[in-house]
Amino acid sequence: MKIETIAIHAGNTIDEHSKAAIQPITLSTTFERGEDGGYPGGFMYSRADNPNRKSLENVIAKLEGAEEAAAFSSGNAAGGAVFQALGPGAHIIAPDDMYHGLRNQLLQIFNGIIEVDFIDLSNLADVKNAIKTDTKLIWIETPSNPQLKVCDIKAITDIAKEHGIMVVCDNTFSTPMLQRPLELGCDLVMHSTTKYLGGHSDVIGGALATRENNDFWKKIKNVQVLSGAVPAPFDCYMTVRGIKTLPYRMRAHTENAGLVANFLDSHELVEKVFYPGLKDHPGHEIAKKQMSSFGGMLSFLVKGGSDEARKVVNSVKIFTQATSLGGVESLIEHRASIEGPDTKTPQNLIRVSVGLENSEDLIEDLNQALGQINKN
Repeated sequence: MKIETIAIHAGNTIDEHSKAAIQPITLSTTFERGEDGGYPGGFMYSRADNPNRKSLENVIAKLEGAEEAAAFSSGNAAGGAVFQALGPGAHIIAPDDMYHGLRNQLLQIFNGIIEVDFIDLSNLADVKNAIKTDTKLIWIETPSNPQLKVCDIKAITDIAKEHGIMVVCDNTFSTPMLQRPLELGCDLVMHSTTKYLGGHSDVIGGALATRENNDFWKKIKNVQVLSGAVPAPFDCYMTVRGIKTLPYRMRAHTENAGLVANFLDSHELVEKVFYPGLKDHPGHEIAKKQMSSFGGMLSFLVKGGSDEARKVVNSVKIFTQATSLGGVESLIEHRASIEGPDTKTPQNLIRVSVGLENSEDLIEDLNQALGQINKN
C-alpha cells in the first residue's frame, strides 16, 4: 500500500460484532480471562496493551517502515524510555540545539546516570571527535528545534555503524511523509505524536518505531509496560484519526511554509530565516537529498532583540501565540522565553508553526505584526 492508504487503513480494525466501520474506543482497563487462565482476546490489562493502542502502534510502524512501534503518553516519555533502556554509564551524543524538553530531561533526570555531549551534528568531524569508548547512542534531530539545522542522516549512521553505536532520529518536524530515517540507517525513530501526527492540538502523545525487534527494543517495551507512561485509549483513537489526513495536511503545511519563508526572507525587518527549503540555508542540499519536501516549521530572527521579537508575537491577529506545533492552526512564539535562562536560542528568534489557513492571510498578518516594531 502507498502511504496515503496506510495512513487511513493501518490504524483501523472493523469491529467483529457490530461491524462498525471505525474502530470503537475500548475503555476497559482489564479483560476477561479464559477457563485455562489465558487471555483469549489477546489483551490482559490496558497498561500492558489495549486495542486502540495496538492500532496506533501498527499504523505508526507501517508509516515508518518499522518492524514495530510503541506508543507513550508524551514525546518526552518516548525519549525517556530510550534513555532508561540504555542504563547507567552510557554516553550519548546529541544536537547542540536539541529540543529543550529532552535536553533538560538528560541534564536533570539522567544527570549522573548518563553522560551527554551536545555538539553540532551538521559537522561530521565534530561527530567523529565526540565518540568515546562508552558511546552507546547518537540522537539526531533534523531539522532541529528551533533553529532548523539539518544533519546528514546517512553519513552519521555510517559513522555510528563503524563503532557499533545506535542512532535514534527525532522525526517530529518531518514525519514519515517527508523523511524516512530507518531507510537511511537509523535504528529507532521517535515522534511527539502531539504534533503533526495528531495534527489538531488536542491530544498529547509520543511514539518510538524500531527497524529491528532486537534486545534493545525489548528493553524499551519493558520500560513502556512497567513504567506505565502509556496513552489512554481515547488519546490513541484521536491520534489515529489525525493520522488519516496526515499525508494531505503535510503537503499543505509545506506549501504554506515555503510561501511564508520566502516572504520573510525578503522583509526588511527580518535578519535571517531558518527554513531548509530556502536555497541559502546551509543544509538545503542535504535536506533535498533526504527529505521529499521541507515541512511546515520555520524560525526567523527579527532585526533587534527580545523586545522587538516580543512586539511581533504580541501583534499577530491570525497566528496564535502559543507553544507547540503541527496543528492545523498557525502558532508563533518567542522561543527563548519558553526555554529558560540557559537557552542557546537567540533572543530575537521567533519560531513559527505554519498551519493550513490561506497563505495570503498568514503573510498579511506577519507583515502587519512586523510593522509594529518601529511604532511607539
